[in-house]
Amino acid sequence: MHTPHTVAVLGLGRMGGAIATRLAARAAHDQHTPLVPHTPHDLDVIGWTRSGRRAPGPVRTAADPGAAVAAADLVLLALFDGPACEQVLDDIRGSLRPGTLVLNTSTIAPAEAEALSRRFGPSYVHAPVLGSVPAAAAGTLRFLAAADPQALDRARPVLDALGTVLRVDDASTAAALKLIANQGLAGAVLALRDALRQADALGLPRDQVLDVLELGPLGGLVARKRAFLDDRPGAAAPPAEFTIEALAKDLRLLADASGTPLRSAPGLTGAAAPGADITAAATAPAVEDAVLEPLRAYVRGHATGDPAHFRDAFLPTAHIEGVRDGAFTSWPLDVYCALFDGRPAPDEPARSRRVDAVDVHGTVATATMTLRHGPDTFTDVFLLARTGTGWRIANKAYHRHA
Repeated sequence: MHTPHTVAVLGLGRMGGAIATRLAARAAHDQHTPLVPHTPHDLDVIGWTRSGRRAPGPVRTAADPGAAVAAADLVLLALFDGPACEQVLDDIRGSLRPGTLVLNTSTIAPAEAEALSRRFGPSYVHAPVLGSVPAAAAGTLRFLAAADPQALDRARPVLDALGTVLRVDDASTAAALKLIANQGLAGAVLALRDALRQADALGLPRDQVLDVLELGPLGGLVARKRAFLDDRPGAAAPPAEFTIEALAKDLRLLADASGTPLRSAPGLTGAAAPGADITAAATAPAVEDAVLEPLRAYVRGHATGDPAHFRDAFLPTAHIEGVRDGAFTSWPLDVYCALFDGRPAPDEPARSRRVDAVDVHGTVATATMTLRHGPDTFTDVFLLARTGTGWRIANKAYHRHA
């Protein structure tokens, strides 16, 4: 097996910096106590980043990417997205030595990974990672690696120093599987958010709630992120490990690649300040009361039969749309209000309405509500807008369940 002696790490953000530090520290340690088979004991690690950030710890930093890769046997990419990978590889292509291996750990779109694999051929290893900064520091990352067998053998010493490898058939599949893994992570973060909001509404102590959640399906996430979830006054959260922006980017890539919108994506948008860890989405406060007020007015309209409540809830230009008696209808607000005579329905005590979801996107929001009216169940979907006088419902579409 050919062992790389010089590794250039391009991208020294959270993950790239942790990877470069791990490689340099492991090489220095294994000069005296080899722990990993085929670890390159005389490995030289050099880093470069577009931001000009210096490499952490014992890693040397190059002033430009060409200088970083000039003597490299292996170039490891730890960049934010596909366009960044494309730009950096364009910049260094003329500086690469013949046979230099490109090991790309970045999370990019399947089509982007496939294009890079075709471009670099047997010298390209696509290996996105499962795990964040703590796993990189501990050498417990999991790589979804797709490559020519000989290229993967050459990359093994570096991959083994950082974690374990799961072989994947091709670069496109490796990229797609990484996006699927992050979709699962996003769902877990939002499930944790819902659990914490409900617990807060019940007045339960956060520590006790987290203790219980650690025993259930969300236990792994809660255990790893416990320091970020502490709500004690003055408790400082550690530096972000995986940012909301990065996860939201991955969800956009997945939706674009699959052609299927993701229900979890809107829940992350705007949840926290730039650079915040993904757990900021789990601890984001519930929707402000003002957004809920037009939905409450809408509920009061049904409960009382008084159309004045609907006029409070909706913008005057709103339409109420759905299939009625087998035909699609789009009623202006006046027509809808005329259906109500100011009296509650005879079976009103047995009726119920529940807000299922509200997602706010700046000055607009979407909401879903379930209404059980006697033998009929309706799903109402609302588009809300923030006007100069507050939030109002701009449009409603409904489905009547048979």
